[in-house]
Amino acid sequence: MPPLTRWFVKTSFLYLAVALILGLLLTLQPILNLGFVGSLFPIYIHLLVFGWLSQLIFGVVFWMFPIFSKEKPRRSESLGWWTYVLINTGLILRTIAEPINSIQPNPVSGWTLVVSAIIQFLAGLAFVVNTWGRVKEK
Repeated sequence: MPPLTRWFVKTSFLYLAVALILGLLLTLQPILNLGFVGSLFPIYIHLLVFGWLSQLIFGVVFWMFPIFSKEKPRRSESLGWWTYVLINTGLILRTIAEPINSIQPNPVSGWTLVVSAIIQFLAGLAFVVNTWGRVKEK
């Protein structure tokens, strides 16, 4: 298994664990009266979708899809690493800015959300560019 795949998969497991804990807090919110927890629901969804599911898929695709060529079996490893860095940077920025923007909206947190969305978009685009040529007929 390539190192990039291991990083994607292990990181996805960490995000899954954090999302499950957050989901438990969201479920217990009415009982424990944790008012701020309700503002974390969008983060819960992002941790599941971009943190766990997308990164698990990205890692497995990088490893298991058909080779691109004999010289570059996984196409561009550096673009794969850029995908990893971008998706995690965007997700971490969103995890920080989303609750702040929910509780006390301000221009900094609002623009941080915009920047995080652009970074996550670039990660998705990098993944598609790097993987597109590996989807082919025999």
